[in-house]
Amino acid sequence: MKHLPKKAYKNLDFLSSPDARAIRMMAEFIEPSGRLRRAGIKDTIVFFGSARLRSKSDAMKEFKELEKSVRSRTRTSAGLTKKLQNAEVDLEMSKYYEDAVSLSKMLTQWSKKLFHLSRFVVCSGGGPGIMEAANKGARLAGGRSIGLNISLPFEQYPNKYISDDLNFEFHYFFMRKFWFVYLSKALIVFPGGFGTFDELMEVLTLLQTNKLRKKITVILYGKEFWDKVINFDALVRMRLIGQSDLDLFTYANTPEEAYRYLVKELRRNYPSETKEA
Repeated sequence: MKHLPKKAYKNLDFLSSPDARAIRMMAEFIEPSGRLRRAGIKDTIVFFGSARLRSKSDAMKEFKELEKSVRSRTRTSAGLTKKLQNAEVDLEMSKYYEDAVSLSKMLTQWSKKLFHLSRFVVCSGGGPGIMEAANKGARLAGGRSIGLNISLPFEQYPNKYISDDLNFEFHYFFMRKFWFVYLSKALIVFPGGFGTFDELMEVLTLLQTNKLRKKITVILYGKEFWDKVINFDALVRMRLIGQSDLDLFTYANTPEEAYRYLVKELRRNYPSETKEA
């Protein structure tokens, strides 16, 4: 007697095949939707930024160890000198990690005071760097936070500060970005590389083309950094974007400045959701 064949939805070989790609895409839409609904998440404040930025304590520790190694040698190799220079840059950039922790903590403390629970929950990309800092700040404030992690060849693992029931793992970048934007009412973009630019430009494009019906407040954190890496004024002068497109975002240089602006805008755009208990 022949064995019964596997049902298609239990056939892992099929589900992992190119033929089932559309099913996998749908799964990354439906499964997070159900889990977020059951968790009572209505909207989010999203933090973008580099996975490479480190906490001040970690960056300081490495810098001091390398500095000590350099001082103890009569001759310093070019490789060691370069490592020390890189460690000095990491230490300088660690201020953004610490600022992200502070801002996330302040926003979480504010959201916990609202009459409507589970509003404006901190959400990050789930990995290290600024993502970790955002989740850490929410944890320090005694609140929940979301991590939308992505599977990468070099294994980006979820950071330890994400709430267990709000820890997600994606395969498709576009589905991950969908969930970043779909529930977001505000976006804070810290210094970052290609991934951060990709996420920022996608959101600005959606806002510019009126593809989003809701109001999203966008803050670029660290004006000195952003002025160095993107010349928005030049894009206006060359008529590649309009002058009004610069109103799609603003800058902030301290956690306090970002916090005040975000809360003001969220209260203006969503008055019923931001009433305090």
